[in-house]
Amino acid sequence: MPSARSVQNYPVIVGPTAGGKTALSIALCREYERRGLPAGHAVAADAYQIYRGMDIGTAKPTAEERTQAEHHLIDLVDPSERFTVADWLEHAEGVTDRLIEDGIHPVVVGGTNLYIQTFLDGMFHAPEPSDEVMAQVEAMEQAERRAKLLEVDPEAHERIDSNDLRRTRRALAVYLQTGTPITELQRQWDQEDHAREDAMLIGLHWPSEEINPRINARVKHMIELGLVEEARGLWESGMLGDQASQAIGYKQLIEHFEGRCSLDDAIERIKIDTRRFAKNQRTWLKRFRGRRHGSIWIDAPGRDADTMAHEIVDRLMEPSG
Repeated sequence: MPSARSVQNYPVIVGPTAGGKTALSIALCREYERRGLPAGHAVAADAYQIYRGMDIGTAKPTAEERTQAEHHLIDLVDPSERFTVADWLEHAEGVTDRLIEDGIHPVVVGGTNLYIQTFLDGMFHAPEPSDEVMAQVEAMEQAERRAKLLEVDPEAHERIDSNDLRRTRRALAVYLQTGTPITELQRQWDQEDHAREDAMLIGLHWPSEEINPRINARVKHMIELGLVEEARGLWESGMLGDQASQAIGYKQLIEHFEGRCSLDDAIERIKIDTRRFAKNQRTWLKRFRGRRHGSIWIDAPGRDADTMAHEIVDRLMEPSG
């Protein structure tokens, strides 16, 4: 068994939704095995794949894909439970450290860019808002929150989707508690030493004109696989908590189940909101690209996962210095 010392650089994959990250992560896991090393293990960095039963709408690795590579950090909790980025980070650090100790390359795959940021650079520190501040924020209508956030933290307003109640409330509450925009506090990441110097960021680049048709096709495929039935079952059983119910695909279908829109309208809204989510992801990716020196960025259109994996592992295993 190779020693932990042989695991020096391991990949952390980012890219837009529907951009082929899962396929690349599996190809990378298998590429290590082709080189006579232990097969890599995929470590999911996704805020909704942690929920049991939310399979289709979160594009969770299928049963077949899980036979091709060992997967971690999926199906951790029920969707009625809350799960924070700090909870995920504790699990992720434990898993990756154990894998490295056993001479196995982790292949961390996003997902959720906040999780990736936190994994690479650690948690940023902001005091918890008081009960009084939270009550003030909860008393606002979402439109009022968004207007106030635009006034005090335009970067966060741009980055956070207008329908994301939880993150909007959090960003505004942090400002009201501290008087400092959450965007400025998060720049602690830029000023501190990297928490994970052994991780190599792998970015997949897709132009919007090429990723949007893939998003539409993915949503269509999810509907064909039974997303409506999956979401209805969770909703009718009361399993979707306030956090899980905000996931794209489930949130829009809940509006249909509650009689607020037709099924066709809900499906169209899933496509629109997913494309908007991909646009927000591009903001994160630009930040990653500007800050992570030595990261590997790949123009993904027309590239197959096995070829990319071979090239990436070649780069990762290059002697340093």
